[in-house]
Amino acid sequence: MSAPDLFSAAAQERLKSRAPLASRMRPRTLDEIVGQKHLVGPGCVLRLLVEKDALSSVILWGPPGTGKTTLAEVIAQSTARDFHRLSAVSAGVKDVREVIEHARQRLGEAGKSSIVFIDEIHRFSKSQQDALLPAVENGTITLIGATTENPMFEVNAPLRSRSTLFRLEPLDEHDIEVLLKRGLESLGQEATSQAVALLVSRCVGDGRQALTSLEVAAAIAGRDVISQTHAEAALSTSSLRYGRDDHYDVVSAFIKSIRGSDVDAGIHWLARMLEAGEDARFIARRLVILASEDIGMADPTALLVATAAAQAVEYVGLPEAQLNLAQAVIHLGRAPKNNAVAQAIWTARQDVRDGLIGEVPQFLRDGHYRGANELGHGVGYVSPHDDPTVKQQYLPDSVADKTYYRETGVVDE
Repeated sequence: MSAPDLFSAAAQERLKSRAPLASRMRPRTLDEIVGQKHLVGPGCVLRLLVEKDALSSVILWGPPGTGKTTLAEVIAQSTARDFHRLSAVSAGVKDVREVIEHARQRLGEAGKSSIVFIDEIHRFSKSQQDALLPAVENGTITLIGATTENPMFEVNAPLRSRSTLFRLEPLDEHDIEVLLKRGLESLGQEATSQAVALLVSRCVGDGRQALTSLEVAAAIAGRDVISQTHAEAALSTSSLRYGRDDHYDVVSAFIKSIRGSDVDAGIHWLARMLEAGEDARFIARRLVILASEDIGMADPTALLVATAAAQAVEYVGLPEAQLNLAQAVIHLGRAPKNNAVAQAIWTARQDVRDGLIGEVPQFLRDGHYRGANELGHGVGYVSPHDDPTVKQQYLPDSVADKTYYRETGVVDE
């Protein structure tokens, strides 16, 4: 090995030793991958394609830290094809064309095909994505694109149609716990169960964040056992127990407090959810539901306020959207309460499920087509615009005596 090669190899080894824990622990086989069993579990399609080295162009789509790059690295380890890596953050059209030209030469000279992995492919412009099309279409390269964005919006339709979309799901709590245990083994360190539980609860979905937080906590702890205090410092936030049970309990308390017109309690539970990292969109959805279920026509503006808050969450985002959510909570908490709207639809749907449906009355049927009159469809119908005093039975005979909506039971603040 020449001197430059020796220096290059030494530099690579030093970089590996200084790489983040998540990179140092990156799996080399499909069996080492944590999560994504629907893709890489026994007999699943992506696993079969990788094991047979028969992968066609794919787009790996999912939130950060779910294993998109990891999958690409495993493919790189297992394929007999040339494997090229590009990052859409730094690569341009010139880089793409150079890789394609190299792939074309290898295919012509050695009959060896190539896989090109492009991380953050959604960052590629239309012209950059278009530059890939001919090579993907004629088989010069097999594309693996990774993106955190919805490829239906961020990847050109022609490129997308030539690729198979694989959705990677957020890691669950068990997956994160497995990663943390592996990380502790790799670091040669121990942690208390409270520290692990805190990291698990705060990093659900993102394996990279979990390992990064663990590495920071280990650095803070030094030679000591990693404690909950170290984990809190690594997460840069105070400890707040908020597991799966807490999620359901706090949300329940939140809704019941607003239903009970306790504005202060509603604000408290909102603060608890926001501090715990609850999805603001989830909170907004719950408020939209409550506006109709628990308030309804007692204050029709409640639904307008709730939906406006939901739109604000999408438009503004946190942390500023906390103000919009708080305003909605206060408005809904102070509003008079009535569940007549909810009872109306629930009762009507139960009647339909019970078979109380009946036929559409003849005079209410569509009469806007030739021959309808001969069938009696629409005959006898009188529009209230023509005669405001008209009284007609709009319900089927089987439920003609039903009253679904009752304007009663309003509970004021």
